[in-house]
Amino acid sequence: MPAERPSSAPDPLDVSDRATVGLDEVVAEAANLTRVDRKYLVDRRVAESFLAGLPASFRVLAIDERRTTSYCSVYFDTPRLDACRDHVQQRRRRWKVRSRMYVEDQLCRFEVKTRDGRGRTHKSVTASRPDQHGLLGSDEAAFATGVLVERGVDVDVSSLVPSMRVDYQRLTLADTDASLRVTLDWGVDCTLDGGRVWVDEEWVLVETKGGLRPSSADALLGSLGARPRSFSKYVSAASLLRDDIPDNDVRRLRGHQLHLEEATA
Repeated sequence: MPAERPSSAPDPLDVSDRATVGLDEVVAEAANLTRVDRKYLVDRRVAESFLAGLPASFRVLAIDERRTTSYCSVYFDTPRLDACRDHVQQRRRRWKVRSRMYVEDQLCRFEVKTRDGRGRTHKSVTASRPDQHGLLGSDEAAFATGVLVERGVDVDVSSLVPSMRVDYQRLTLADTDASLRVTLDWGVDCTLDGGRVWVDEEWVLVETKGGLRPSSADALLGSLGARPRSFSKYVSAASLLRDDIPDNDVRRLRGHQLHLEEATA
C-alpha cells in the first residue's frame, strides 16, 4: 500500500526573522536567466539547519507580505515524452516547455527551459493569461518555437500536448548583490495519466541558482552532508509512472522520499 498522501502539506520552514525582498527586485536581478542549477533532496531538519546558517544577505521573497507561494505547473511534451527521455539519456541539449501559475496571485507565465553542453540552464519567459494555463495556444506555441530554434533544439512544437501537472509550495531567497537565489519546495505532488507521485512531507527539494562555480549556499549544504543530484520533479515522477522510461535514478527513493499511486484501470 502506498503511503497516505497528505491533503495539504504543512509549511515546514520558519523564515519570519529574515529580511524580505520584493518581486520587482528579484525579477530585475534575474533578467539574465542563464545559470547553473544544483538540486538537493534533504530532510526537513537539514532544510531548517540550512536556513539557519544561510547568510543574512539572502532575503526572503515576499509578495503582499506572503513569504511562500503555491505553484501549479503543467508540462508539455510529445506523446512519447521526448523531453523526459532526453533528460534520462543525459543528452547534452535538453528542453522543457511548461505553463506555470502562481496560484494566490493568479499570475500565469509560459516558460521554455533549455540546457546547453556546459550544464548551464537558459530560461525564457513570457506572460500568459490565467485562462490559458495548461493550454498551448497560438501565442505560446510561437514563443516556444522561436526560443527552441534560437537555442538549436529540434522540437516540433505542434506535436506537444499537456503531459503532467505538478503542484507544490515554494520559498525563495535571493542575494541580489551576488546574483544568487535559493528555492525550497515541499508538498510536491505530480499527476500523469491518472497516476500520482508525491514527495514525502518530511523531505524538501532545495535548489541553488548561480554561476558555474558552487556558491556559499552550496558549500553550506555540503557541510550539512547534502550532495547535489540530478533530480527533476517532472522526470522523476514520469519515470516511476511510465514503464517505458527507465527509473534507475529514482527507484531507490520509492517508498521513502517518493511515494507512488498508480493509475487504476
